[in-house]
Amino acid sequence: MIAGMPRAQLSIGIELEYDTFGDPADPALILVMGLGTQMVAWHPRFCGMLADHGLFVVRFDNRDCGLSTRLEDMPVDVVGALQAAVLGEPVTSPYTLSHLADDVAGLLDYLELDGAHIAGVSLGGMIAQTFAIEHRERTTTLTSIMSSPDLMAFSEASPEAIALLFTPRPTDDSAALEAALHSGQVLAGEFFDERAVLGYERAASQRGGAYPMGTARQLCAIFGSGSREEMLRQLKVPTLVIHGEADPLIPPSAGRRTAELIPGAELMMVEKMGHDLPMPLWPLLTDRIGEFVRST
Repeated sequence: MIAGMPRAQLSIGIELEYDTFGDPADPALILVMGLGTQMVAWHPRFCGMLADHGLFVVRFDNRDCGLSTRLEDMPVDVVGALQAAVLGEPVTSPYTLSHLADDVAGLLDYLELDGAHIAGVSLGGMIAQTFAIEHRERTTTLTSIMSSPDLMAFSEASPEAIALLFTPRPTDDSAALEAALHSGQVLAGEFFDERAVLGYERAASQRGGAYPMGTARQLCAIFGSGSREEMLRQLKVPTLVIHGEADPLIPPSAGRRTAELIPGAELMMVEKMGHDLPMPLWPLLTDRIGEFVRST
């Protein structure tokens, strides 16, 4: 890992905190994290295992998360945004998935990369899909992990999982930690690892901790971006879709539908995996991603 990297300052006034693993001369793999989750959720060992496949791995904080730009003083109505989206009405949101995809393009510009392999989880998968659609010429491959082409997936989520989206994280340290452990239990299921959750929370707290208003704005970006189904049908990018068979938030059907929509997409369904990247599955996941991106 290259330590002490500066922020990527984008021309649109957004700064993204990032770091890298591996040799800059190798093909670049950009990792896009999920809703309200800092880049440190891409564990250094996980990133190192990807770099061992001959990849220059870049992880970063999305806007409104971690140490990247926070759009202060922009309150949003998450419930109202969801209701508008369900009714097919305009959604009020400071930005959309297209803006978040443009942030990725700006990061490539900053790193002087013409293109890259793009991989994202959950919200990050939606951003990665949007990037591949809107920045096709810069997308070498797309890896969409535990993600969905539209909002329909949430209609099949478990009540416990969907409740996590609309429950702001407590500001009290003890309550926030308890909430994080509960969230981990709900999302990871059989692979729940208390030490992994505590490790992420320690790392995230050193970088500003959770930012509920930023998470709310990111959620509104999902609601305000509509379905990608028709655009994905026309996508001509080598694609790998990975999804857990036990995902309680974005159900397995969403992964299968994503793979069905994208011409030629490969689908990897992972038994017992929930909405998480558990350590026992790192060799399986990194080997499959590494083999896929290096084969194109």
